[in-house]
Amino acid sequence: MDFQTIATLAVILLAIILFVTEKLSVDLIGLVIICALVITGVISPVEGIKGFSNTATITVAFMFVMSAALLKTGALQFVAYKLSDIFKKNFRLGLVMMMLLIALISAFINNTPVVAVFIPVVIQIAKSTGKSPSQLLIPLSFASIFGGTCTYIGTSTNVLVSGIAQDFGFEGFSMFQLMPFGIILVLVGTLYMMLVGSRLLPKRRKNDEDLEEKFGMREYLTEIELQDSTDSIGKTIMQSSLVNDLKIDILEINRQGTRYNLPQGDFILHSGDILKVRCNLSNIKELKSRAKVLEGSSLKMAGDNLQGTGTSLVEMVISSNSEFDGKNLQELDFRRRYRASPLAIRHREEVLHEDLYDIKLKAGDVLLAEVKSHYVKELRKKEMSQNAPFALLSSDIVIDFNKKQFLIVTSILATVIALATFEVLDIVISVMAGVVALVLLNILNMREVYKAINWKIVFLLAGVLSFGVALSNTGLDQKIASGLLNQLGAFGPVIVLSGLYLVTSFLTELMSNNATAALMAPIAIAISTQLGLVPTPFLMAVTFAASASFMTPIGYQTNTMVYTAGSYKFTDFTKVGVSLNLLFWILATIFLPMIFPFQSL
Repeated sequence: MDFQTIATLAVILLAIILFVTEKLSVDLIGLVIICALVITGVISPVEGIKGFSNTATITVAFMFVMSAALLKTGALQFVAYKLSDIFKKNFRLGLVMMMLLIALISAFINNTPVVAVFIPVVIQIAKSTGKSPSQLLIPLSFASIFGGTCTYIGTSTNVLVSGIAQDFGFEGFSMFQLMPFGIILVLVGTLYMMLVGSRLLPKRRKNDEDLEEKFGMREYLTEIELQDSTDSIGKTIMQSSLVNDLKIDILEINRQGTRYNLPQGDFILHSGDILKVRCNLSNIKELKSRAKVLEGSSLKMAGDNLQGTGTSLVEMVISSNSEFDGKNLQELDFRRRYRASPLAIRHREEVLHEDLYDIKLKAGDVLLAEVKSHYVKELRKKEMSQNAPFALLSSDIVIDFNKKQFLIVTSILATVIALATFEVLDIVISVMAGVVALVLLNILNMREVYKAINWKIVFLLAGVLSFGVALSNTGLDQKIASGLLNQLGAFGPVIVLSGLYLVTSFLTELMSNNATAALMAPIAIAISTQLGLVPTPFLMAVTFAASASFMTPIGYQTNTMVYTAGSYKFTDFTKVGVSLNLLFWILATIFLPMIFPFQSL
């Protein structure tokens, strides 16, 4: 192998490691891929930045705006809460209706904000029906994945593979070309979750579990009373040695019956002040020597004693590709920006209490925070945005459904789809025109347009598109295709397609679905070329397999979002997802050649 081939393989391996370990955010990984391939001479600088102007990248960016406009109308929140009545009457019927509804919505708008909107609703439904949220959140995520496979705009993966096909000189996907097989996946997937998956889902958490038990907070919250001898008397909170030396967080100050919630850093401390604080367990003994710990101050996390007057407790699940992802609370200036004080972080299967401002947050983490009550409404507004950094789990949500705006947005979305379906306009121009219409009709302003675009996904797509160029430049796509054909070619194209689906399905469990699609699509084209066949069925195998990620919580962004919110273990996804992955593989082997028959070039 020559140097460039070795370099390409090394970059692919590096990317897989980075995706699996989550050491870097996905947008930065995309840039690392471009830089590494350009610096090693595998691709030229022009080829490196070409992904930013690719029609797939631009289409995905503008589809984020369309999704944001629909979210702004409040329609999803309104529909979501209507589901509660169905669940109360018949839980199993409610589960089916929820999954089919999520699948339908996810077929036309980005599924990440859809899941973010529905997570708190589903948790409330679980509470009202006496079920565990863990019985509903995996079905929620899976349904969004099912629906995303149904249309060209259902997920960025579909748009990406179509763009790669066009880059190689082949026809891209039409709007509803994926729908026949997508509907099969929706129906079979929903049936599987009803008959099999629901029996494998954990029921480990009770709905009446309070936040103190859930986050293990008893030992970390207490009240202290400042004495005359305390060296912090007369100093501001920022100057106080209690804060600086012991790294405590002051949640409330009670001064002769007057309560000051989440006091600012310039608040001056007085003798006799009673401070409600969060503190490391290791510093409790030191606290006792500096201030008198009040007797009997075991605070109940969901009670009036903790929340007090003027503050509320919220749980915030970090969204996929959120600005929180990969940063710590200090970098985010969390306390000032969100008028909140962190109490604990639930990361995957563990609860963290110490050094909260220094912990690198990941998508799916749940942050427990005390927030000034008047600011909760602002948090809800942030939650309802397209690029919401979090979803609120333990806060009532106000439904504000604007019917007029909803009719306008759905009309524009329908027009965009119709223009693309009947090939009046190319999809990228159609979506762009739709966004322009939204702005001209005052549904969104330009600031909201820029904010709606998920730039992390845009940078990721631009980066992983370099894989295709690198594979083509080095001839690796042909070599890998030849290797696969040497093993499976004698059994015919159906088995080759089946093997391609299986390899893609395995890879997407380890790294981003978009990265997997970008890596495997050129190989699928090379395989079809060597067989002398049109690449459509092979590209479809890659497209569906890259999205059908059920075995791990890291393979698909919506799985990551419900991972911690549902108090799941990593193995819960494996138990439910392995059989579903295998079932979809069998369906793909049978139906893809029937729906997309093999044709000679």
